[in-house]
Amino acid sequence: MTRILLVRHGESTWNADGRWQGQADPPLSDRGRSQAASAAASVGTVDAIVTSDLERAADTGAIIARLLGIEPVVVEPRLRERDAGALSGLTRPEIHDRFPGLLPDDPAGFVPGADGQPTWPADWESDEALWDRVEVALVALGRLVPDGDVLAVTHGGVVYAIERRLGSPGRGRLSNLDSCWIEVVDDRLSLGPRLSLVDPADTLAIEADRI
Repeated sequence: MTRILLVRHGESTWNADGRWQGQADPPLSDRGRSQAASAAASVGTVDAIVTSDLERAADTGAIIARLLGIEPVVVEPRLRERDAGALSGLTRPEIHDRFPGLLPDDPAGFVPGADGQPTWPADWESDEALWDRVEVALVALGRLVPDGDVLAVTHGGVVYAIERRLGSPGRGRLSNLDSCWIEVVDDRLSLGPRLSLVDPADTLAIEADRI
């Protein structure tokens, strides 16, 4: 059995500004780097560290790896964040202004699609498309470390989509350096518990990036 600890990266400069990121590539903030260093003490022993190719995740993983004395860090592009399309770089007020009715917290009112969910822009990466690439990455990690623990630094949108796919939606928002366990047995995935690797006081109280 392989256990994979999926970790949301440290705070980025766009997290601090309240901007949706998607596959844009802002760096870690000073607090994000400090969070990553603090998280290393909570990780314990792992057999490998893998990260998304986006800078905020790769640098989080590099900081943790350096403190744990683990190398090399494997970069897995399929763990990168969902493509947010036209929403990338926007704050929530800007989304409300440019895409009225899109988000449930729009002061002017929410206009859901036929399935009751937001009607995302055409260039938004769907859960299905996201799952297709992420599932391949997770199964590959299970084969890479067939009997051990892997730390995989990824993104909030990726973890939410995995939780929905594996039957546990509605777990609430992830702060930076929050995580959840995934087990891989014979290429089959199952969802484990969540945990936080840093003191909640060291994270943003309200996350701007809701994907």
